[in-house]
Amino acid sequence: MCTENIEQEAREAMAQQRQQEEHLKQSMLSRSEAEVNTPPGSHIAEEARELMIEQRQQEEQLQQSMLSRSAAEVGLPSAESSQD
Repeated sequence: MCTENIEQEAREAMAQQRQQEEHLKQSMLSRSEAEVNTPPGSHIAEEARELMIEQRQQEEQLQQSMLSRSAAEVGLPSAESSQD
């Protein structure tokens, strides 16, 4: 009886492994199809948008930092504390 349980567990594990492999193959196929159907320039445009957003955020942080330092040097309350 113990051998039957082990064989059943082995069959179930193998079936589960096959299902996982099939799911992985299906996912890879879907991703490949999506990449093939995506226009070539769209990846570049998306990366450019992300870089522009990042650059804008860095510039805003730099401006805020410069404003805070200038205010501290002059002895004015910082813009951050007046916004709170």
